[in-house]
Amino acid sequence: MTITLPGPLVSTAWLAEHLGQAGLVVVDASWYLPAMNRDPRREYLAAHVPGAVFFDLDAESDHGTDLPHMLPPPDKAAAALGRLGIGSADAVVVYDGSGANLSAPRFWWQLKVLGHDRAAVLDGGFQRWSAESRPTEGGPTTRSPARFEARFRPELIRSFDQVSAVVGDDSVALLDARSPGRFEGREPEPRPGLRGGHVPGARNLPYARLVAGDGTMLPRVELLERFKEAGLDLDKPVITSCGSGVSACALALALEIVGHRRYAVYDGSWAEWGGRPDAPVQAGPA
Repeated sequence: MTITLPGPLVSTAWLAEHLGQAGLVVVDASWYLPAMNRDPRREYLAAHVPGAVFFDLDAESDHGTDLPHMLPPPDKAAAALGRLGIGSADAVVVYDGSGANLSAPRFWWQLKVLGHDRAAVLDGGFQRWSAESRPTEGGPTTRSPARFEARFRPELIRSFDQVSAVVGDDSVALLDARSPGRFEGREPEPRPGLRGGHVPGARNLPYARLVAGDGTMLPRVELLERFKEAGLDLDKPVITSCGSGVSACALALALEIVGHRRYAVYDGSWAEWGGRPDAPVQAGPA
């Protein structure tokens, strides 16, 4: 059975209606900042959407670098998806428990980088699912291994050198999802050894400003207003970044929703840029 997703977002009602159908895989991709003092795997084992498998972002990142959460080589990333039970023909719905789309969009973006468009983020995530008293289950869920074939899309990802090449280039927009304090250099970075501030010329739009109080994504017209308030020119291609390439994907998701598909994610983000002495840094407001 072929599952047709309504777009890059699906509602809790949509997921409840289609839950358990063949060809649909639900993924809990929760991940949290250390300061949040939350254990995503433990929370998953306590309660998750029935049938959901757990994706461990830390475990499945590239361990050949000292940078956090870097995308593994396409063949290794595809193999990890196959072990989860995700096949190339499957539709995927991913969520997290943050209530603000902290990490679910990262998994959605990874699928897109690997050439898989049949994926969507659960609007409102597990927080909304639970608030509506929808069914949950505990313990681990496993699926039979599947074959996932990667079709790598390098245009959706940017490296340090690629970002360096566009600093000062007015034809490309840079958008940072970190908090204003970190962006402006007023607050310390959570990772030791990183300078404060931002990539010169970048704009700032914290990822949490993309959602309403119930954790659902703002309507398209309000997302456009958020981009406008941040000073983003949507006539330009956009490179998104954050602390380690996770919440930057929430900006990518919002761009996808408003119809701006000329975006890419700087995978190393501030964990790389802020730690390199050869990288120029700007402090203060955008």
